[in-house]
Amino acid sequence: MLKILTHISRVLVGLLFIYSGFVKLVDPIGSQYKFQEYFSEGVLNMEFLIPYTLPFAILLIVSELVLGVMLLVGFKPKFTVWSLFSLNLIFLFLTWYSYTYNKVTDCGCFGDALKLTPKETFYKNVVFMVFIIILILGLKYIKPLISDKVASLSTYVSIFLSLLVTYYVLQHLPIIDFRAYSIGTNIAEGMAYQEGSDEVPPIHDFMIETDDGDKLEDMLTKDKAMLIMLYNFEKMDKDGLPAVTKVAADAKAKGYEVYVLTASYIEDLTATQKEFNLPYTFGFCDETALKTAIRANPGIMTVEKGTIVGKWNWTDADDVILK
Repeated sequence: MLKILTHISRVLVGLLFIYSGFVKLVDPIGSQYKFQEYFSEGVLNMEFLIPYTLPFAILLIVSELVLGVMLLVGFKPKFTVWSLFSLNLIFLFLTWYSYTYNKVTDCGCFGDALKLTPKETFYKNVVFMVFIIILILGLKYIKPLISDKVASLSTYVSIFLSLLVTYYVLQHLPIIDFRAYSIGTNIAEGMAYQEGSDEVPPIHDFMIETDDGDKLEDMLTKDKAMLIMLYNFEKMDKDGLPAVTKVAADAKAKGYEVYVLTASYIEDLTATQKEFNLPYTFGFCDETALKTAIRANPGIMTVEKGTIVGKWNWTDADDVILK
């Protein structure tokens, strides 16, 4: 009986960790933001760890995916199972904390691909802890599927591919966009409340707030609009500005209405526009909304009559498609 339960648990836990790791691997910056939230003063009050959230997120994501692979192929079963136990123990604590104290209401366990409430996530981890305990009890039944050589090769290949995907995504944008601002999304429809529902719409807190009011509705009517997103002037990659200013000028010449969205406070707008060579409509937008809309600082988005048609990191400014 234990042997059968061990094999069932091996498949379930392995596949879950691979899936959970993959959906976060394609967007590691999302996990970075989530850990920043956990380490913030209002949650775990461990702000000294915030500068290290990106490498911490990458390590945890790659470990999660690779351990899932190791479990399925049967590579170093004792190390793998106890590592999974330790990892799930961390997840169990974080989700218990979120559930008990109503902090970080979306733990990001499955990135943006699958949203669970803190309660659902906590009990999910409880159930999988049971499966992992079964794996500990049935360790002797976990053998390499084909051979030790194949199991080790599969593990090293999964590590290499995981790191390769991570590097690519950090240089560009998420390979798969699970967020509410994916290409093809109509912003106005994403902001609409569903009749009879109290749920917050997927796109919210998105605005282009200027001294003359919110220009979002105006932007949504434009045949061609470009949004330059600089969520934080102090943290933005200055190397990206020349490429961004060039593509913005090209877009303006082709009839695009260009907007610059930021969450940074601007005391002297005229001086700022001149300093960054961005003489366009500047608008304030919520920082979380900008971080959700595009994983780049600066980032570029093109919109046609309210529908998102393109998104680029500044590193890909030369690839921006203008009509």
